[in-house]
Amino acid sequence: MSDQTKSRSARRRQMEAEKRRGKNNKKKNGSNLVKKIILSIVALGVAVLIGGAGLFAFYASSAPDLDENLLKDPLTSDIADRNGNVFMKFGAEKREFVPYKDIPKEMEDAVLATEDIRFYKHHGMDFWRLGGAVLANFRSGFGSQGASTLTQQVIKNSFLSHEKTLKRKAQEAWLAFKLEQEYSKEQIFEMYFNKILMSGNIYGIGTAAKDFYGKDLNELELHEMALLAGMPQSPNRYNPFKNPERAEKRRNTVLSLMYKHGKISKDEMEKAKAIPVTETLLPEDQRQQNKDSKYLAYVDIVLDELEAAGMMDILSEGVTIQTALDPSAQRSVEKAINSPIYESDEMQAGMTVLNTKTGEIVAIGGGRNFTGRNLNFASGDNPRQPGSVIKPILSYGPIIENENWSTAQIVKDEPYKYKGTDISIRNVDGKYMGPITAREALYRSRNIPAIKVFEEVGTKRAREFAGKLGLKYDDMTSTLAIGGGEYEFSTIQMAGAYAPFGNGGIYTKPHAVKEIIFRNGSKRNLAPDPVTVMKDSTAYMVTDILRDVITYGTGKTANVSGLDMAGKTGTTNYDAATMKKYGMKNTDVPDSWFTGYTTEYTISVWGGYKNRNTPISTYDRGRYVPQILFRNVMTDLVSGKTTPRFKQPSSVEEAVIVKGSNPPILASNSTPDALKSTELFVRGTVPTEMDEEVITELEAPSGLSAQYVAESNSVSLNWSYDNPDALMLPEPVQFSISVSVDGSEPQHMTTTSVNDVTFSGVELGRTYTFYVKAISGEIESSPVSTSLLIEGQNDEDPSIDDGEDDETNSENNGQNNNGNNGNNGNNNGSGNNGNNGNNNGNNGNGNNENDGDADNTTDGSGSSGDATTDPGTGGNDGSGDGTDDGSGG
Repeated sequence: MSDQTKSRSARRRQMEAEKRRGKNNKKKNGSNLVKKIILSIVALGVAVLIGGAGLFAFYASSAPDLDENLLKDPLTSDIADRNGNVFMKFGAEKREFVPYKDIPKEMEDAVLATEDIRFYKHHGMDFWRLGGAVLANFRSGFGSQGASTLTQQVIKNSFLSHEKTLKRKAQEAWLAFKLEQEYSKEQIFEMYFNKILMSGNIYGIGTAAKDFYGKDLNELELHEMALLAGMPQSPNRYNPFKNPERAEKRRNTVLSLMYKHGKISKDEMEKAKAIPVTETLLPEDQRQQNKDSKYLAYVDIVLDELEAAGMMDILSEGVTIQTALDPSAQRSVEKAINSPIYESDEMQAGMTVLNTKTGEIVAIGGGRNFTGRNLNFASGDNPRQPGSVIKPILSYGPIIENENWSTAQIVKDEPYKYKGTDISIRNVDGKYMGPITAREALYRSRNIPAIKVFEEVGTKRAREFAGKLGLKYDDMTSTLAIGGGEYEFSTIQMAGAYAPFGNGGIYTKPHAVKEIIFRNGSKRNLAPDPVTVMKDSTAYMVTDILRDVITYGTGKTANVSGLDMAGKTGTTNYDAATMKKYGMKNTDVPDSWFTGYTTEYTISVWGGYKNRNTPISTYDRGRYVPQILFRNVMTDLVSGKTTPRFKQPSSVEEAVIVKGSNPPILASNSTPDALKSTELFVRGTVPTEMDEEVITELEAPSGLSAQYVAESNSVSLNWSYDNPDALMLPEPVQFSISVSVDGSEPQHMTTTSVNDVTFSGVELGRTYTFYVKAISGEIESSPVSTSLLIEGQNDEDPSIDDGEDDETNSENNGQNNNGNNGNNGNNNGSGNNGNNGNNNGNNGNGNNENDGDADNTTDGSGSSGDATTDPGTGGNDGSGDGTDDGSGG
């Protein structure tokens, strides 16, 4: 082999060797990288473990010492009013302390099956539950699920704050471990059993047994034990007096857990579940808790807010809860709501009073004779359909906000069906008003315009507008625009939704709790931040319309004289099937509302019955109850004070337009006052056109004719009229007819909307001149006239026309065959013509106590006047003065 060949072979072997070494190096490098990552993770884990252990040790070292007094008794927390004065000490009440030996085994099983089934197996921390909770917290965020043992709950409720922080959890774990070293399991269970908050101001399951059932623990049935065992998780939510459906569901969950863990049989579980949760509860008037406490309805709302914020535990921490309660307002509400103004003893009412500017709840009316944590008719315990109080929120507010509607915008009130359906809508009175302004449609609470406006706004914009006001909707249908449908709200929510209209469009969620002051002096602010939810132009324009509700519309009963205020009424209806089932009248309704406001206070009131199928059947002591309560409380609130008026913002302009013009036309100097209307416009949208042809005088009737009809001794009048400007007139055209006899001063005869009339009871030989003019409100035409001589001899006997009857004649009833002449002495003669009003002063009313009636068999009959005092009256508009003038029908 040549050297050259050897050289090539050597190079090839060298290259192959290098390639193999490169592959081996890559494998080695990859293996080294994996080892480095694993080592890094291990090192990190060790570091975290060491660091965590160090942090745990640091936190544990700063944990408070165990204190037996705090372990056994809850600290007293104070609830203070807006002035800082304490009106309730929470936790200072008498409690039923039950030693462990007196706790029934079945009661203990119910508690442990629900709260801590491994209680007798762990040493303060249950790592099995902890692992599950850690996974849940990774999925949903820290604090989303707890793994607290019963021991930890005792620690948390005795020493630590409610906050879900690493420091608190570390201290809780350490103290739980210490507690298990120093006390027996039985002692720890006894602490929990007697310390846990059950409802309202009730601590301990033994106390709750007495309050809810009037029983000692050893007298409780299985279903009662299960209810009490399930309540601590959410004391207010599962209160059977307030929320029986939720309470029953929770009780059944506890029974299922007891069966799952072998504490009861399946048969026992099913029998207990079959018992209604309210069946064995004490009647409200026999419960002992809170009998002497003040402002219980307000405290109920405070507890609702704390529970919603997950802060009920702080009540055992010795804190001060600073509220917005105004004691004088609360007393006024309680006085009003307990007054005897209702149609029955069972009728109820709920009321919320807000500070319009801040959203603070200053007073609550939870119901008549409210006794504590029972059903609160002002809160979410009693949501009801809102009725027409929803119209500014779902229809008129959104359309002004999004489309810059003016208050003069025309909406036609006419027969109408829900969009895309054959379902007709009706107004409450079953009538239609034709083209009317948005202002009038709202203050008269017309249903059809509200639905038309809602459909023009669209569900998306209506939902957004309501949502910003705290009223949450999902799917929406047109029936919601008049307060029907499945969505229900409380007086707290409704007051919160209305307050922004009186506050320039700024919303603050209604709240009773302002801040929490802890034992160490630190504070936590719980007041929500204000949010702008609508333009100030929208807020003011809706407010200006709602002023008219109280002045001209459906809310006049709520009016407080001299106070600038706005508001809206609402009622709900039964469906036809319910009315038939319970034999209800058409006027029966389930709910009545009034929500109104000033610049300082917003008040929402509901009236009705606990059972929705019990109807409100009257007006003065039924439907009007919310307006009466509003008026009484608002009068007290503003007494001796000056309440600022609503201020028109610069974003709103006022303009005087021609009433009913569509689109709006500015009124001119020549426009009659009856045709002028002052309306509001968003700045920049005021109309510029001014109608030069404003109607100041109507066209006169034409073709007036008068024909004598001998058979009936009457005159038939006929005329023609053409009215091309009917839509521009304040009212439909009518005709005023007057008559003059032999040149005397014309006397008004009648007013009619038709183009003909019959004048009866004429006298032969006299000349009658008839005048007819068109009228619409204050606008009139010039009169047209025609004269007619009735030929023939007047045979009237002057002896009954001298105004003096003798004593004998005065005792008789005057007879007038034509309804014209009556007796002119002391007898009462009354023209009784069914058609023709005033008959020229020929019929008189005398002063005798007898009534004289004259019948006209051709033209019908009118009503006779009172013989001693009243003028003669007829079936239409004619009237006499008692001595000279007669009247016809």
